[in-house]
Amino acid sequence: MVKNNPKRLGREDWLDAALKMCEQGIDKVKVAPLAERIGVTTGSFYWHFKNRQELLDALLDYWERELTDVAIASARQAVSTPQDRILFLMEMVMTGNMARYDLTIWAWAQWDTRARRVFQRVLKKRFAFAQSLFEEAGFSREQAKTRGRLMVTYMMGELTLVGDKEARSRQAIRMKHAILTGKESD
Repeated sequence: MVKNNPKRLGREDWLDAALKMCEQGIDKVKVAPLAERIGVTTGSFYWHFKNRQELLDALLDYWERELTDVAIASARQAVSTPQDRILFLMEMVMTGNMARYDLTIWAWAQWDTRARRVFQRVLKKRFAFAQSLFEEAGFSREQAKTRGRLMVTYMMGELTLVGDKEARSRQAIRMKHAILTGKESD
């Protein structure tokens, strides 16, 4: 049953709802169930997307932009020391639950070429940015690369595989920051 939704939905609303739905598997993201989930008709969907494939393509772009590019831009703009930028990024990703869809996108990438390309590009961006943060913090290129990869895989894995609230506590994040940077944080 479709509810009367007084709020006009935008493209981003559809993408956000589709991301949430894809936690059950990308094959579950279909137009009618998605419309029902957010309480509108399928006609609203077709105002924003030509078809399901366009939605899926936009979903990958949205995941990359909102859950990677925005995080990188925010960390770059954080006016502080490199150590503080690393902690800022870790806290933003972990407390904001920004890696919650990574496992779903990874699973999708196992059988879909476009999803694989996007996933690999996002992973490359994340690794490169993390490495640059550790290089700014004074680590050698090899140390920075290793520490950056550990940080990225820890954040992705902790949120997607473990997913408990304790892992997202500031105390746990600060302890992992101290391990990765070799320095205690305030």
